[in-house]
Amino acid sequence: MWGLVRLLLAWLGGWGCMGRLAAPARAWAGSRGHPGPALLRTRRSWVWNQFFVIEEYAGPEPVLIGKLHSDVDRGEGRTKYLLTGEGAGTVFVIDEATGNIHVTKSLDREEKAQYVLLAQAVDRASNRPLEPPSEFIIKVQDINDNPPIFPLGPYHATVPEMSNVGTSVIQVTAHDADDPSYGNSAKLVYTVLDGLPFFSVDPQTGVVRTAIPNMDRETQEEFLVVIQAKDMGGHMGGLSGSTTVTVTLSDVNDNPPKFPQSLYQFSVVETAGPGTLVGRLRAQDPDLGDNALMAYSILDGEGSEAFSISTDSQGRDGLLTVRKPLDFESRRSYSFRVEATNTLIDPAYLRRGPFKDVASVRVVVQDAPEPPAFTQAAYHLTVPENKAPGTLVGQISAADLDSPASPIRYSILPHSDPERCFSIQPEEGTIHTAAPLDREARVWHNLTVLATELGEELERGWVPPLVAKWSTPAAPPQISPVGSPVGIPQDSSAQVSRVQVTIQTLDENDNAPQLAEPYDTFVCDSAAPGQLIQVIRALDRDEVGNSSHVSFQGPLGPDANFTVRDNRDGSASLLLPSRPAPPRQAPYLVPIELWDWGQPALSSTATVTVSVCRCQPDGSVASCWPEAHLSAAGLSTGALLAIITCMGALLALVVLFVALRRQKQEALMVLEEEDVRENIITYDDEGGGEEDTEAFDITALQNPDGAAPQAPGPPTRRDVLPWARVSRQPRPPGPRPTWRSSWCYALTQGRGPPPARLPSSLGIRQTEAGAVPARGAPAYDCGPPLPSTPP
Repeated sequence: MWGLVRLLLAWLGGWGCMGRLAAPARAWAGSRGHPGPALLRTRRSWVWNQFFVIEEYAGPEPVLIGKLHSDVDRGEGRTKYLLTGEGAGTVFVIDEATGNIHVTKSLDREEKAQYVLLAQAVDRASNRPLEPPSEFIIKVQDINDNPPIFPLGPYHATVPEMSNVGTSVIQVTAHDADDPSYGNSAKLVYTVLDGLPFFSVDPQTGVVRTAIPNMDRETQEEFLVVIQAKDMGGHMGGLSGSTTVTVTLSDVNDNPPKFPQSLYQFSVVETAGPGTLVGRLRAQDPDLGDNALMAYSILDGEGSEAFSISTDSQGRDGLLTVRKPLDFESRRSYSFRVEATNTLIDPAYLRRGPFKDVASVRVVVQDAPEPPAFTQAAYHLTVPENKAPGTLVGQISAADLDSPASPIRYSILPHSDPERCFSIQPEEGTIHTAAPLDREARVWHNLTVLATELGEELERGWVPPLVAKWSTPAAPPQISPVGSPVGIPQDSSAQVSRVQVTIQTLDENDNAPQLAEPYDTFVCDSAAPGQLIQVIRALDRDEVGNSSHVSFQGPLGPDANFTVRDNRDGSASLLLPSRPAPPRQAPYLVPIELWDWGQPALSSTATVTVSVCRCQPDGSVASCWPEAHLSAAGLSTGALLAIITCMGALLALVVLFVALRRQKQEALMVLEEEDVRENIITYDDEGGGEEDTEAFDITALQNPDGAAPQAPGPPTRRDVLPWARVSRQPRPPGPRPTWRSSWCYALTQGRGPPPARLPSSLGIRQTEAGAVPARGAPAYDCGPPLPSTPP
């Protein structure tokens, strides 16, 4: 039944579109074999335009989809219909006699929507065209055979939490391969299959939106939404496809921080220094990232003075640290409040605030063994100089804050008083001088005094913990006479503290004034009376208060050759008196008395040397008396010492040089030994030529067997060079050759052949290491001379 319906629809579609083509066509008479002019036709004889075929139809037999008919076909069977083009003969076939067109296979519009073919009517007998060929179209009519698909799915989207209703999340798009221009096969409608009531989707556009307000990420962070697309406008019988949308809620700062507990308790040892971590506080904030960053602060004043709080590197925890030193004895606990605040606050969510929280904190200070505490941070003491040993300088005091009744022992750090100028009483802490002090040598003494808190195990035999520890625990401690440290047991729990003690040595008037420098001056013999000869200055090593005024006094009486005038500023002027000094060869020695105004006053006498010289008119010295000239122009003591030092150094170098040469000569002499080793000594020297009368014959040295026979008498030692000389053979007449003598000898070990004769001028005798001169033995010549060689 369904096949008949589809066939009917095909016929209706084909015949409903039939019509006569208005385009004129030219007939050709020659095609029928009748000559004559061509006739102009006013209409086409075809009664067809286009055909339709339903896709996906598969029947048992070919389906008729249309019929071709020409006006020239009068039903006599003389017309034959031909079909060419796309699918002709395979997909589409035509009945040659009737013009019926059939489709032989199922068609898919999504593969090919239409086919273009060419139809022609010819004479069956001669195949002569009856009509010119015409083009027509067979369209594949769509049916709903493709469901919608989502080519970009699955989808992922993010939307801020607490978004308002209708906030757009994402748009999904589905595609339907069916023909959108024919029916509702490609008309899609979107619906939410899963994800209600949190999200909705626009049916036509596919835009996904939030459906409820105040979605909280902390409650549920991720949602899986299933979206369906259905064709046929969503009506029954339509095809559908679906996709998933994963929606993640992004975080916003919608949660204030909250301390999990209202009270935090910590404890810290009183010896903890500034910066020591006391504890951590964390306010809980379920937000993420920057929305959870917090800042901590101390609200109460008493807590902020002793402690400080900061945020860790992650911005989550509050680090409570010590701000200033704590003291268990003065305060044992602190109570204060700490506030945690979000650093980033979104104004859109202020209604959910305030974004801060407060908690109480109590810190208990724990007692710890502490070293003794001195009454002062530093001590400044004074003592006059030149006081006898044992003079009291001052007292140092310290106390044990943990147990005021505990004994305290005092000592001086050894390296702070290397000269041992002071001593300290261990129990009382009084400092005394141990040696006389001299302010001019050292004014300030910086001591380090130790105060040691003793336990019961050390109270009877105390020693400061400074020097090397005992190797044997049972060894008793020792105490030095001045209380300096010696040692302390390794297991001692003694607490030690130190303090700086500055001792100033006060000045006493114990130095008489002196001249600032030795004065050796001159005066012209033509000088006028009252002329200034020299300004003399004094020096007092005592403190300024004792040497603020130094007085001078020169020779008194009418016979005084010079006058000294006190300038009352620490200086005096040496003047020529009204009566000139009589000239003389020896210089004048002017005594000057100096005294200060200290208590008691001290004085000294100094001498100024004055020479009388003959001067030029311009005042320059022309000549002085011999003594005066020597004194004025002679060498100073430093110059004389330098000259003497140079001469001594030169003399020392000469002595050293001579000693080195002697030592070098002695090093060449070696002790004579019986055990003779084989040695070769080569002495290379230029001969004197014809003028050389001391040349030697070395033939015997080159050929030991050719040496002269030994003289009768006791055998001679062959391992030592003879000291005596033997007579040489007379030289043959003729010119004397030029010599290049090479003196050598060979000494064998043991009892070998006799050695060759060696020249006596070498002066050597044999040892284990070589040959050296042998005294008392005759010398041997080295044989005939060797011929000279050309240079």
